[in-house]
Amino acid sequence: MSEHNKLPESYYRLLHDLQAVDFVLVELTLYLNTHPDDAAAVEQFNVYAAKKQHLKAQFDAEFGPLQQFGNSPVGVPFTWKEAPWPWQV
Repeated sequence: MSEHNKLPESYYRLLHDLQAVDFVLVELTLYLNTHPDDAAAVEQFNVYAAKKQHLKAQFDAEFGPLQQFGNSPVGVPFTWKEAPWPWQV
């Protein structure tokens, strides 16, 4: 990405935070697959799931839809086609 199109630092920070939360959720999912009665782990999973929703909503509000197919709200005009997408930065 050229210097002209450089994104604000908060864009990268939010993506980093989302990736960190996703990592925790994947690990907790794998653990809970074999320990489904661990209430503390389920509670931790739910805390991180809520945190992910909060971060995703914040990202959507500041930088546009993070996901498509109804997973992120869009505005008028339809902004999904606007780059950069997270995998392009």
